[in-house]
Amino acid sequence: MAVVEIYTQWGCPYCTRALALLQSKGVAFTEIDAPGGSPERAQSRERSGRTSVPQIFIDGQHIGGCDDLMALDRKGGLDPLLAA
Repeated sequence: MAVVEIYTQWGCPYCTRALALLQSKGVAFTEIDAPGGSPERAQSRERSGRTSVPQIFIDGQHIGGCDDLMALDRKGGLDPLLAA
């Protein structure tokens, strides 16, 4: 199974949407609470180059945010990454 990490922040609707998609796929993931100004947010920014959440990584590869995850799923590219 793939190692999935997702940086999130409480109250973020995009985070909720991305988490729901991952949950619907039945994949295990690590959710990292990364509110603005936290060390976790800084870590997310260093890894992704982006300042927003969510930021999703699969096996260390940066997938992007919620819209990127949804687009990857629509193209049929998400399931193969999760199965790896």
